[in-house]
Amino acid sequence: MPRTGPADDTLSQLSLFDASPSAEAPSPPPVAPRATPPRAPVARPVDPTPEFDAMPPAARRSDLAPMHFRHPQADREVRLGEHVVGYALRRARRSSIGFVVSGDGLQVNAPRWVSLQNIDSAVQGKAGWILRKLQEQRDRARRVEAARIEWHDGTSLPFLGETVFIVLDPRVAGAVLNSDAQSLPGVPRLVLHVGLPQTAEPEQIRDTVQSWLQRQALRIFTERCAHFARTLNVSVTRLSLSAAQTRWGSASADGSIRLNWRLVHFGMQVIDYVVAHELAHLREMNHSAAFWDVVRSVVPDYQTLRNTLKDVPVPVLG
Repeated sequence: MPRTGPADDTLSQLSLFDASPSAEAPSPPPVAPRATPPRAPVARPVDPTPEFDAMPPAARRSDLAPMHFRHPQADREVRLGEHVVGYALRRARRSSIGFVVSGDGLQVNAPRWVSLQNIDSAVQGKAGWILRKLQEQRDRARRVEAARIEWHDGTSLPFLGETVFIVLDPRVAGAVLNSDAQSLPGVPRLVLHVGLPQTAEPEQIRDTVQSWLQRQALRIFTERCAHFARTLNVSVTRLSLSAAQTRWGSASADGSIRLNWRLVHFGMQVIDYVVAHELAHLREMNHSAAFWDVVRSVVPDYQTLRNTLKDVPVPVLG
């Protein structure tokens, strides 16, 4: 999948969401190691029961089947209530114990001088947060898998917030979108005719449709950038497409804007939010209150749209 070149590394860049898809628990304040003999004040033995009181009801129901979460590089295992969590332990030069939950599972980063007993106690102390994040990652993986596109004649995918049917039609060149305003209730009105025979391989269909989506993305982004540049009185010097896995967009101090082409799966309101967000950085190169005031001035409901980007799975085209 072709990508455009990255912006000049010397430029200051800000992303729409700086955080990765993994979740990291807030670490306790740094604690310096005591003099020899070393002790581990970072984590005290904690009764895990109070943590479970903060868990969502589904996670603490007595009739919930025990779950087993295991990191592929797990070298430690701990029981949290009825659930078993295998986690990867990483020793590092740091002053506190940190927890990271990603699609792989739980990773615990701990100072070299903290005992295994204290590390396990710290995990127990964060039981509610850990189990909640592990379940969120598992649910997200299921949603992503459900969003995987099977490439064949008659398949469908979201485009600008609507459903578009894919029809293999060797009579057309490339891909042509037809919209039928007279379609039946509940039947998608968008049909993308793809110039391939019925015998086309899934990869051929995917590549043709993806190229069409990227062309539409560049056209739409160009129009919306021009609109918001006038509204916000800023200048966009360059617009390019991105295929990043964790960022929807980024802005550079020289006026360069990069937008993820996969945004075309969402409705225009979501696209407008991302465009406005990035162009707002050309006035406020930060995420301060002043920056959000700029965003709010053109997209008043930006928080709802931002949550849509976080909650709605993007189709998996590969």
